[in-house]
Amino acid sequence: MSVSVAVCNSPVFSPSSSLFYSKASMISSSPEALTLSLAHLKSTSTASATSPSSPVSPFRLRLPKPPSGLSNSGSPSTSAPSSTSPTSTALKRKRPARLDIPVSSLTFGAPATPSSWPRDVVEVEGLGFSVYCKRGRREFMEDRYSAAVNLQGEPKQAFFGIYDGHGGAKAAEFAADNLEKNIMDEIVRRDEIEVEEAVKHGYLTTDSDFLKEDLHGGSCCVTALIRNGNLVVSNAGDCRAVISRAGVAEALTSDHRPSRVDERDRIETLGGYVDLCHGVWRIQGSLAISRGIGDRHLKQWVTAEPETKILPIEANHELLILASDGLWDKVSNQEAVEIARPLCMDRDRPQSMAACKKLAQLSASRGSLDDTSVMIIKLQHYV
Repeated sequence: MSVSVAVCNSPVFSPSSSLFYSKASMISSSPEALTLSLAHLKSTSTASATSPSSPVSPFRLRLPKPPSGLSNSGSPSTSAPSSTSPTSTALKRKRPARLDIPVSSLTFGAPATPSSWPRDVVEVEGLGFSVYCKRGRREFMEDRYSAAVNLQGEPKQAFFGIYDGHGGAKAAEFAADNLEKNIMDEIVRRDEIEVEEAVKHGYLTTDSDFLKEDLHGGSCCVTALIRNGNLVVSNAGDCRAVISRAGVAEALTSDHRPSRVDERDRIETLGGYVDLCHGVWRIQGSLAISRGIGDRHLKQWVTAEPETKILPIEANHELLILASDGLWDKVSNQEAVEIARPLCMDRDRPQSMAACKKLAQLSASRGSLDDTSVMIIKLQHYV
């Protein structure tokens, strides 16, 4: 009796291989299979007992003894019957030989790209601002922030931003690294009265440069440029800026979502469609925001052009809160101001970081699973 055993070519499974095998995959009658005679198997088994691991192969082959009373020609077997089972016992179906394959490691597809922020929490306090970022249910943090004070050597000039990535963190990272520079380059080239146009081109340039990198994913953005006593707030997506005027909250941005009538009309005019998927309005049944950096596959409808609002900083302007939708989906504008204001306005011991943390933790306690980033800027520092 001869037995055919099909052996895989590698001691390590490829990513496409199954971890489970069937009898059919182990015993084959194909001509390519390795044919071993019972006598050969017996000698191999004896050699394996003295040398558990072969120097020329990583496999250890263990086969059961052939049933007594059977041979290849049908004549009685010359091997001694098993002492544990009588010769008169009806033959039972035997399990196929077991292959012991040493597997050192298994990798299934490309791993998620670790970001430059491998941490679950980011806490930063700077001159006149605090920022707190907390990872949600994703494997890696996809939110980013940027903060540049004393711009161009001016102590009353600064730039801040919150960037909420989706489909990875690459777009958010790119915006955090490049948006401020692109905006400032445009401002230098233009007249002072063209600040809004400079911000617009800064956003569009950042988006265009990102797409040239052949990177995937996208990012919502909200930014605040403080310059010459003015506050210039812009957004593309559903990150939001909220200001506190003597304790009263006012949103300075409007979320860009397909549910907005003007955004839906713009998308449909361009040949796209917006539909309701599991209670969320989405472009082409996919993306739940209508503006942002990146999103190559939907770029025909997802514009990076921001909406901008400019206002002079006044004495009753206390705080500016920039945050991702991880906060705003669970906490209202006024509620955020009422929580942050007492901590930030304490003259003896201001606690801006504590306010950022408290807002993020409140959102999480209400069921938010998203990354949450909160930045608080003390506007009186720039009056």
